[in-house]
Amino acid sequence: MTTLSQLQPQPLWQWFEQICAIPHPSKHEQALSSYIQNWAKEKQLDIVEDKVGNLIIKKPATAGMENRKTVALQAHIDMVPQKNADKVHDFEKDPIEAYVDGDWVKAKGTTLGADNGIGMASALAVLGSDTISHGPLEVLLTIDEEAGMTGAFGLEAGYLDADILINTDSEQEGEIYMGCAGGVDAQISLPLVWQAPEPSNQTFNLALSGLKGGHSGVNIHLGRGNANKLLARFLFDHANELAIELTAFSGGSLRNAIPREANVSFMIPSDNVDRLHALIESYTQLVREELAIADPDMQMTLTATDAATQVMSEATQDSLLNLLNAAPNGVIRMSDEVEGVTETSLNVGVISTETESVEVLCLIRSLIDSGREQVEGTLTALSRLAGAEVEFSGAYPGWKPDNSSPVMAIVRDTYEAIYHKEPVIMVIHAGLECGLFKKPYPDMDMVSIGPTIRYPHSPDEKVLIETVDQYWKLLLAVLERIPAKS
Repeated sequence: MTTLSQLQPQPLWQWFEQICAIPHPSKHEQALSSYIQNWAKEKQLDIVEDKVGNLIIKKPATAGMENRKTVALQAHIDMVPQKNADKVHDFEKDPIEAYVDGDWVKAKGTTLGADNGIGMASALAVLGSDTISHGPLEVLLTIDEEAGMTGAFGLEAGYLDADILINTDSEQEGEIYMGCAGGVDAQISLPLVWQAPEPSNQTFNLALSGLKGGHSGVNIHLGRGNANKLLARFLFDHANELAIELTAFSGGSLRNAIPREANVSFMIPSDNVDRLHALIESYTQLVREELAIADPDMQMTLTATDAATQVMSEATQDSLLNLLNAAPNGVIRMSDEVEGVTETSLNVGVISTETESVEVLCLIRSLIDSGREQVEGTLTALSRLAGAEVEFSGAYPGWKPDNSSPVMAIVRDTYEAIYHKEPVIMVIHAGLECGLFKKPYPDMDMVSIGPTIRYPHSPDEKVLIETVDQYWKLLLAVLERIPAKS
């Protein structure tokens, strides 16, 4: 049975295997960071941990290349922690169980962390090599990219000397990224008013599951089901007919992952239970037909539970269901300038029922500030109509494309020379950190490349093995072609 360390290029895969062995979900990267720091010191590399926890590692040029421009290879240390409902896994303690499945590397029931573990492994493999040719080299490993870009926000001027930055966080071989979307978090808080339930009513939990989920930027245009929206739609259509009294609504776990699962607890008159079963069956069939191509396996499971002691007031319940059903979700607008690329989107990512409010966490992405602001206005208007409050936070800029970028031209020409075909120059609908790096390093020339990764931010995440080798060969060839300083 093939293991990761047997794959080619071996130095990269050996590093990725080690990365999988050390837990590193967002905001819990210290164990992996410490391992890397100890390794760098053993290799007698210059390493610094900045104020927020980013690592900056520097390596001198190989002989004869000292006059080349300095290059920074950049990746983020953290990974998205997502698992299937039936998978027992503690992301803060347990290693990722990565394995080879034909042409792909996958993980058993969890996210793999190829996003951005493969890029991180490539940078560390270059640092550890005595045979790869390169000019002055820096490696920037940022923290907490997936949960707020804390590392990129906190990076200060003075740590990097690089003229060029190669971001390794792209997810399609054969594509070169020269721009990305910006984004902002939106948190809607709907105040809760509770009341006593009808004592004769029965209590149930209704779970919606079986969806593919995925990255809320890269996969948003695929039309996959959003568990929060689908469950809200069912309740909006049938809550009055069934005399449902809600006690809780929860769904999703990350603002930047399309929700795969959601569930609601409620009370209902006994006389309406048979009708509930029938409506669940018909709605399941309806959604499977609607999403027959994009997401065909949605299922709903009804389970009797202990009697609730309180339910939402009728007015609160109506406001919640109206808000959730009316909230836009998915692609808002496709780009006119870049064919096939989403310009603006919204992901209704996480819903939780607290003691005094229902919290709805969304992520807005847009290539243009006005697109983001339009969606902010839409959510503000909806919140006012529902009697809720909305707060926007964590806004980060997009990375404006530069068609005259010298490093983009080098990567493009190198790709053509190796593979005898033209790469696709792209703008990605996801939050690469390059836009934030432009603030402390405004003159740095940037580009983003990577292997083919499918379904990041979901337990279906996988990386295509042959493209890792292609990406590696491209990266090494680009390092050799970096020009001399002027």
